[in-house]
Amino acid sequence: MQIVNGFPSTMQDDYQLNMINIIRHATRCFGRQEIVTRKPGGLFRYTYREAYERIKRLANALGKLGIGVGDRVGVLEWNTYRFYEMDFGIPGTGAVLLQLNLRLAPKDLVYVINHAGAKCIFVDETLVPLAEAIAPMCPTVKNFVVLTDKPLREVKTKLNPVHSYEELLAGAEPAYEWPDLDEKSAYACCYTTGTTGDPKGVYYSHRNVYLHSHAIALNAEISYRDCFFQIVPMFHANGWGTPQAATLAGAKLLFPGRYAVEDLAPLVDLWVQEKATVADGAPAIFLPMLRYIERMPVKPDLTGARLLSGATEPPVALMKGLYDLTGAEVIHAYGATETTPLVTINRLKPWLQRELTEEQRWDIKRKQGYAVVGLDLKIIDESGKELPDDGKSVGEIVIKGPWITAKYFNAPGTEVQFTPDGYWRSGDAGTMDEEGYVKITDRVKDLIKSGGEWISSTDMENELISHPAVLEAAVTGINHPKWEERPLALLVLKEEFKGQVKFDDFLQHLGQKFAKWQLPDEILFIEAIPKTSVGKIDKKVIRQQYQDFYMKR
Repeated sequence: MQIVNGFPSTMQDDYQLNMINIIRHATRCFGRQEIVTRKPGGLFRYTYREAYERIKRLANALGKLGIGVGDRVGVLEWNTYRFYEMDFGIPGTGAVLLQLNLRLAPKDLVYVINHAGAKCIFVDETLVPLAEAIAPMCPTVKNFVVLTDKPLREVKTKLNPVHSYEELLAGAEPAYEWPDLDEKSAYACCYTTGTTGDPKGVYYSHRNVYLHSHAIALNAEISYRDCFFQIVPMFHANGWGTPQAATLAGAKLLFPGRYAVEDLAPLVDLWVQEKATVADGAPAIFLPMLRYIERMPVKPDLTGARLLSGATEPPVALMKGLYDLTGAEVIHAYGATETTPLVTINRLKPWLQRELTEEQRWDIKRKQGYAVVGLDLKIIDESGKELPDDGKSVGEIVIKGPWITAKYFNAPGTEVQFTPDGYWRSGDAGTMDEEGYVKITDRVKDLIKSGGEWISSTDMENELISHPAVLEAAVTGINHPKWEERPLALLVLKEEFKGQVKFDDFLQHLGQKFAKWQLPDEILFIEAIPKTSVGKIDKKVIRQQYQDFYMKR
C-alpha cells in the first residue's frame, strides 16, 4: 500500500519511542510504588526508584562485559525482579534481550541461542545445570552471569567465564546516560515453540513494544491503583507485554518467582495476601487455582479482579466458577508470539449486557473478543477473499499492525506465512460476527472434516471440560476408512470420578450441544494429555500416536 504524504505537522515526530522512557516515567511519577517478588523463605520488596538504580547499574555492567548495541543477551530466569530489571536494562543499552523458554528441550534451546548468536547468558542459580548442559554447544556465548544471592565462590558451576549478577551491579556506577536509540531497533526476541520445524525468531522493536504496552494498559484498564500479578512466564512473548504495560501505568508489581502447576496454593495465597487486582495466565493455570479455591474453607473475596486469560479458550465452567466463588472476572484475550501478543480482548459491550440472557452473555465471553485499536484483522477463505462478518463464515484469521511481525528472522521459506498485502497468517480458523467478536473454531490444521462437514475440536473440548468429572480434555480428528476423519476424545478424569463414569455419560453430555453425527466414535480415559513447551495441547503428537486407531478397527 502506497503511503500518502499529507500536510507536514509541527510535532516532534523524531522523538523515539524507546522502552527505557517507560521505566524513567514510572520512576519519576511512581517512584515509591512497590515491586514484590516471592522468593524461597519470604518476599523481596523494593520500589520503582530502587529498581531503576539497579537497572542503570546493569547497563554499566553490560558495557564491562563487552556487550554493545545490537548484541543478543540470553536470559534463563523465572518471574522475578531480576528478570524485570533485565527487561529494561538490556534493551535500554541497545542490546537485545533473548527470551529463552525454560520448557524447550535442550536441543531447541541450543538452536535458539546459536541462531540468535547470543553473546552472553544470564542464568538463575537453579537453572545452572541446564546452562552447563548446553554451554559446550553454544560457541557464540562468551560470558555467563549467575542470578543468585550467594557470593559467586559458593556457587558450584562448570560455566566459564562466569560472573555474579549482584557483584556486577555492586561494582557498577549508579548513573548511566541512555542512548537515543532508533525506535525501530530490536528490543527483545522470542522464538516460536517449533512444533513444526525449527523454532522461528520474532524480533520486537522498541516502537512495537511501546505501542503494545499502551494497548494492554488501555484494554485491561490497568492503572496506578492496581496490583498486577505476573503469572505468565516472562520468557514467553514479553510475558504477554504485561510487565511493561503495568510499569507504564504505575501499578504495583507482583512476581511469583518459581512455581509449579502441580502446587498453585502458594500463588493463590500470595494473590490474596498482596490484594492483586489484575493477573494474566492461561486456563491451564486458572483451572488448578479454581480447584484449590474450591477446597478452601473460607473463599477469598476477589471482587473486581480481572484475570486476563490466553493460550486456549477458557471453559464457561472455569469462568463461572471463579466468578461465583470469588467475584473475579476472567477476560479472554487472543494473540501469539508473532503478535507481541495482544490481538483481541473480550469485554462485554453495555448494550449486549442489557439485551442478552445470562446464558448468552456467558457464550459471548467464550469468544476471543474484538480486535484492539491499532490492528487490522480479517477472516479470509482459501483464495484470500475476505469473508463476511456474519458469525458463520469460517476462514483463516489474518492480522496486520504496528506490533505484528512482518517476517521471521533468518528463516527462508517462511514467506508463505504472510499474505501478498502483508498480513500475518495466524493458522487459526474462525469467524467474526456483526459486533466484531472473533470466535476461533480451531487451528486450520486441527479442524475435523468428517464426511465433507466440519467439526470444531475446540468447542468439543470445552464442552467436555464443563462436565464435573473432567480435569482435562483433548479432541482431534484421525483417519477413518469411511468418513475421511472422525473425532477421538481423550479425557483425564478427576480422581474422585475414576471408575464412576462411562463413555455414554459423555455422549449424553455432548449431545446437548452437538449433533449425533458430530459425536466422537470413541472416548479414551488417560492419565495425561501431551502438551507443548508452553502448555498447549499437542495435537501433532496425539495424531501421530492414534493415527491408525479407527483404521485398525
